Amino acid sequence: MSRIGRRPIPVPAEATVTVDGRSVAVKGPRGELAIELPEGISIRIDGDRAAMERADETKRTRAFHGLAASLFANMIEGVTRGYKRELELHGVGFRGAMDGRKLTMTVGYSHPVIFNAPDGIEIEVKDSKITVSGIDKQQVGNVAARIRAFCPPEPYQGKGLRYVDERVRRKAGKTVA
Repeated sequence: MSRIGRRPIPVPAEATVTVDGRSVAVKGPRGELAIELPEGISIRIDGDRAAMERADETKRTRAFHGLAASLFANMIEGVTRGYKRELELHGVGFRGAMDGRKLTMTVGYSHPVIFNAPDGIEIEVKDSKITVSGIDKQQVGNVAARIRAFCPPEPYQGKGLRYVDERVRRKAGKTVA
């Protein structure tokens, strides 16, 4: 049995879980999220705990057991605390600024790079740090990766956009013989 799927998921008092067949909705102080559970997976709510159960022991159902539990736990955390991902701008003249819902960055191109923030995502720029936050873990990670893709860190000088906890492996440059 899946260790992750078998583990009970705590449901805080500020979160409300609504189950309607295979669709599960979670509402909290930060917003509301919903998913459709895979076929063969069901959810059981016991007071302040939730447990994922599977209908049979097929390989497909076993594979989705832990996934469904992880997605549900991420929804609970998202609507109660939220998620955030931080990026740093490294490089001479590299900077970013917010203009409404548009992130404008100067990252070494001949033109500024403009990124429109999708609904449900908040982007904040302070000094040389860009903070992406929201309630959907997948969407926060996806938006942060799309912003980083404009100018990924390069290994020779270390310039570019990188995650705060990311270490860039530096390479030696050319040597004179």
